[in-house]
Amino acid sequence: MASDLDQLIEMGFDQERAQLAVAKAGNLQGALEWLEENQDKPLDEIKAAQEAEDEEGPALKPGEEARSLVCNDCGKKFRSQAQAEFHASKSQHVDFSESTEEIAALTEDQKKQKLEELRERLAAKRAVQSVQDKADDKRNEQIRMKATKESQDAKEAMEKKERLKEAAQKKKDKQDEIDAKKRVQAQIQADKEERRRKAELAKAEREGKALPQQPASVPTPASGPVTSKPASEHNETRLRFQTPQGNIMKRLPVTTTLFEVAAALKQEDGVEVQSFTQTFPRKTWNSEFFGETLKELGLVPSASLIVQ
Repeated sequence: MASDLDQLIEMGFDQERAQLAVAKAGNLQGALEWLEENQDKPLDEIKAAQEAEDEEGPALKPGEEARSLVCNDCGKKFRSQAQAEFHASKSQHVDFSESTEEIAALTEDQKKQKLEELRERLAAKRAVQSVQDKADDKRNEQIRMKATKESQDAKEAMEKKERLKEAAQKKKDKQDEIDAKKRVQAQIQADKEERRRKAELAKAEREGKALPQQPASVPTPASGPVTSKPASEHNETRLRFQTPQGNIMKRLPVTTTLFEVAAALKQEDGVEVQSFTQTFPRKTWNSEFFGETLKELGLVPSASLIVQ
């Protein structure tokens, strides 16, 4: 079952007024009557009057003898036992003594003056609270701005780190490509020199002439084993593929066809192949050349290909 306060709130009454009404009346009917009687009074005035009543305590009961009591804890004086008990319940003070001094009841003017003082105290208290609320709002805003800045700084630092990482990877890829070109050029030059040497040997044998002197950098068969084999004698080739997923290195038999290479890239690396392009010398092999072997295409003993 809903409480009296809940029922009043459901009826549309302000929660704070409803709480005062329930505290005053003690039941739903009495609270409704109190709300009707005080509907035109400002809430601040009602609160101030309540505080004045709390300070003065309950009025003397009919026939009660007026006497003076003093709270030894705070020095306040009271006209009756009931007032002293009320003060004890509010302040938790327990040390009281009797006094011969008679405390007169507040006059109407004194009550009005006390009510005005309480209103001023309430206004001052609200002003202090307003200043404190503004200070709290400012501090919370500073904390929020600081947290936002730290988050933004962390994001920028991460983005900068990623940019540096990407730049370093691009630089490495570029250097790898340059190195691969150099190796291809060196191999082409070596193959060319080997073909020239073989042609000279064959010509000398046909003409019955003495064999031409070998360059100092190329050892003759009598002086020891040749350090590099001609392309025709290689059984395997080293291939470097530049793909959208990154660089891929493979070592394949020279008899492997381009079709088999494309199939291996798709199955092993998930790379779809439409064509292969060699940058130096510039050549492109599409599906029409997929039936030819790596050896037939001159991709021995190594090559760098761009997959498209």
